Amino acid sequence: MHLSTLFPSSSAGGLATLSVLLLQSLPISAALNPKCHPGGNFDLSKWNLQLPIGKGRPQEIPSRELQGCNGYTNKDYFYTSDSDGTLVMKVPGSPSTSKCVTTPDSIHCRTELRENSPSSWSPFAPVNRLFGDLVVTKNDGGICIGQIHIDDSISHKPVAELYHNSNGDLKMGVQKCRTCTQQLFDVDHVPKGQRFTYEIRYEGNKLSVSINGKAAKQLTTFDLDGPNSYFKAGNYNQGNDPTETRFYAIRVTHS
Repeated sequence: MHLSTLFPSSSAGGLATLSVLLLQSLPISAALNPKCHPGGNFDLSKWNLQLPIGKGRPQEIPSRELQGCNGYTNKDYFYTSDSDGTLVMKVPGSPSTSKCVTTPDSIHCRTELRENSPSSWSPFAPVNRLFGDLVVTKNDGGICIGQIHIDDSISHKPVAELYHNSNGDLKMGVQKCRTCTQQLFDVDHVPKGQRFTYEIRYEGNKLSVSINGKAAKQLTTFDLDGPNSYFKAGNYNQGNDPTETRFYAIRVTHS
C-alpha cells in the first residue's frame, strides 16, 4: 500500500520523511545473514576495529579488511552469530583477570569500532548521529556501548560515553572539559538481555541521547567548547569480568 493511501493529507516532503522513519523502524535482524562475516551484514567501510589483543597495544584491523561477506572475523572477539546473524563483540575481562591489551590512555580493554570515514567531524555541523540496535548479553559490571571521542590531535579524552551496567541502568558520562573527569547522567533503564536501541547526537554543538526512539535527552557539555570528534561503538569493558554485546545494526549519519 502506498503511504499516500494511509496518510492522504501528507505533503510529498512529509511522505518522504515518513518513508525514511518507517524504514528505519522496520526489523533489521531479518536481513542479517548468519553465514556471512560481520562485513557482509554491516557497512564497515566507515570503521576500523580495535581488539583486546596485540603486542603492546590493541591490534587494529583497517576498514578495507573488514568489508564483505568474507571480511575479517575473529572467533573469540568479533564474529557473526550463527543463530541470527548479529554482530558479536566480546571482551575477556581486564588486564589483571585476562591479560587483555589496552590502549596507552586507558586501563580498560575493548572490542570496539572506531569511526574513520570521516576520521573526525565538527559538532557544530547540523547532523552527527550514531545509532545502535543491540542486546547486552553479558556484563557483571559496567560496559560502554557507544561513545563520542575527542579528536586524538586535541585530547585523549572522550566527549561522552554511554554505559550499561549489570542492573540495566543506562548512564551517560560527559567530560567536563578536554582534560577533566566525567559527570554521570541517568538516561534510562533496560534489563540485561533485552534488546534496545540508542541514538547519540552531537550536532549544532548540542549533545543528546535517545533510547528506544523516545524523546532525546539533551545533556550539558560543560566547558568542552565543541572539539572535533568521532564516534565509537561496540564493547568497551569497564570491569574485570567478561562482557558481550550483540548488535543488530550500527549506523552513522553526518550532514
